Amino acid sequence: MRAKRDCQLPLTVKLGEHDHVDELREISRILDDNPQTADVVYADLVRDLRADRGRNALTAEQVLRAAVLYQMHTFSFRELAFELQFNQAYRSFCRLQFEQHPSKSALQRDINRVEPDSWDAINRCLIGYAIAIGVEDGRVVRTDCTVVESNIHHPTDSSLLWDCVRKLTDLFDDASKIVNVSYSNHGRVAKRRALAISNAKRMDKRRPLYRDLLKTTKKTIGYARRVVAALRLRKHPFSPHHAALIGHFIEIANKVVDQTERRVVHEESVPAEEKIVSIFEHHTDIIRKGGRETLYGHKLCLSAGRSNLITDCVILDGNPNDATLTGHMMERHTALFGHCAEQAAFDAGFASIENLDKLKAHGITDVMFHKRVGLDIADMVKSSWVYKKLKNFRAGIEGIISFLKRAFGAGRGRWKGLRSFKSCAMSAVVSANLLTLARHALV
Repeated sequence: MRAKRDCQLPLTVKLGEHDHVDELREISRILDDNPQTADVVYADLVRDLRADRGRNALTAEQVLRAAVLYQMHTFSFRELAFELQFNQAYRSFCRLQFEQHPSKSALQRDINRVEPDSWDAINRCLIGYAIAIGVEDGRVVRTDCTVVESNIHHPTDSSLLWDCVRKLTDLFDDASKIVNVSYSNHGRVAKRRALAISNAKRMDKRRPLYRDLLKTTKKTIGYARRVVAALRLRKHPFSPHHAALIGHFIEIANKVVDQTERRVVHEESVPAEEKIVSIFEHHTDIIRKGGRETLYGHKLCLSAGRSNLITDCVILDGNPNDATLTGHMMERHTALFGHCAEQAAFDAGFASIENLDKLKAHGITDVMFHKRVGLDIADMVKSSWVYKKLKNFRAGIEGIISFLKRAFGAGRGRWKGLRSFKSCAMSAVVSANLLTLARHALV
């Protein structure tokens, strides 16, 4: 029977059958089975605030579920706000009331308040849950490293100098509303010099352009010092904030000028740990991957088990050699599961005779390194058959890393600042594990 129109629309919407809806229902059940995850988020949301004051905000549970959706679909906060207003499946998953329509700024503020350590604690809760229901036992582990890139453009000395001039000039415009200091806008000149440098074919053509760009940048830094001095003399409620912000970028600009003079003018080799590759995300590390490519971000060391759950994730400082991480990751694995692994598989970079001896002394029966690096199979595992099985098992973590980056946006940290970068990476790990647990339950 087909009618022209419905005379009465239903007050409630019933969700239809769909694979994704089933996954969301299962994730919701898992979060309900682990209420301590919302407790961890709540502690961050009310930190330094009065929980009993102000208007009613999103609950801790709603913030956690919204963060999972944000990572699971790599939404922007604007897109997330739209989906939570009009997508009934997502509203039901986040348990929003009829009148609740969170804005993009509210979602960004609340999700970003959750600390990296809190996401790590939530992940440990999920791994404990996986142990309790028999999905993971920690008997076999595979470990590998990857890089999450910072949200920056490809760094060159000329582009960084131009960034310094552009940012400081923007800050002058803001400060001019408080103090009256004369300055010249060299942004257009800096842009032309940076473009000319990028188009020059030889260094002898670039060097005079670099000297001109350095001169322009130093002039802008001089203006910035005058603005800061004027702000410190001005009695205004916003003067300290503007003075501190401009002073912060003066310090960064001086480092960029210094490294450019050393590299280009004096032809020195600047160590990677002394370089700045972004004036906005200056925490970014330079990661050289086996001589093949250079990435700009932070190195992550991941462990996973048979269940494809990411059992552990460590965000590292700098670019430590993989071989120095082997023992530390196994100690963390033992602390998490309460026992050491029986078998462990590692990428080639973790291999060394010292690491093999440490792991055997730790109680691991079979240790597989992807490349033997002078080690005998008989020293690592019981037989060639076990070595081949563990080698194939280790390859699975490459797929887990690909899944994390491709489906959860962990290839590039989209949030500003080191703390937020870590929160973004760890929330992607939690979201990936929730979906993996849900799929185990739906099989």
